[in-house]
Amino acid sequence: MSQISKHVYRFFIEEAIEGFGLMHAGGTNIYFVGDPAEDMVLVDTGEHYRDWTQGILKYYEQLGSPKVSAILITHGHGDHIGGSDRLQEAMNCPVRCHPSLAPRLEKMLGSDVVEKFRSRELIRTGGGATLRALFTPGHEIDHTCFYLAQDKVMFTGDTVLGGSSSSVRDLSSYMRSLQLLASFQVDKVFPAHGKLIENGADYIKHYIDHRQQREKQIVTALSAGHTEVYAIVDEVYPKNLRTGLKEAAARNVRTHLYKLVVEGVVRQTEAEYSLI
Repeated sequence: MSQISKHVYRFFIEEAIEGFGLMHAGGTNIYFVGDPAEDMVLVDTGEHYRDWTQGILKYYEQLGSPKVSAILITHGHGDHIGGSDRLQEAMNCPVRCHPSLAPRLEKMLGSDVVEKFRSRELIRTGGGATLRALFTPGHEIDHTCFYLAQDKVMFTGDTVLGGSSSSVRDLSSYMRSLQLLASFQVDKVFPAHGKLIENGADYIKHYIDHRQQREKQIVTALSAGHTEVYAIVDEVYPKNLRTGLKEAAARNVRTHLYKLVVEGVVRQTEAEYSLI
């Protein structure tokens, strides 16, 4: 068993970077939180692959098949809710999620097993551990992080990753979410993907600084006459950026540009079309 703090056990899934794992730099982390002798919660369920679900269930058995009071979902991307039907049946517990994700999960799993989080709700589990549900939109509108006060740990889902930057749908919301996480001054960050972070508070601050620096780089690129998204990517990202990551970089540039448009810093002009 991989016990990584007093109340947290990790099941790690290594992924090859040649495939979809390229987007999961450092692999995927599934967490059991609480006390195996009393009660636990499961954080996320991974991809909808048979071997992933079987691996999680085998690890669950190694923990002694403890009572699981809930499966907590950070957000609705497929690599966080896959296998949730099989795991819910095996653990016989509710699946809990952000209110925006609930309708989708209810269609997948049935309305009788899906429960919505309340903002900043305190979720109790074994060993006297509690997790605070924090709504953290940005990567996705339905994203939730969890603060484990007893271990000073933040489960960050895809809001903060271990070793790479995250993709963002709404940058303004995302920056507010990062500021919320920073306010907890955590010792450790346990992300959904990548390595575990020991200097949690400093790492979250680094994430904020990185985004602010990226925005300055994009403004500089615009000032230099680079007005097309991929030209900006080529200007601000490393020249050796993996081909498979270029689209993700372009999406991030677009989120920065949209934020700057909303703030009145950048003007967007519509594309023009003409016959060849």
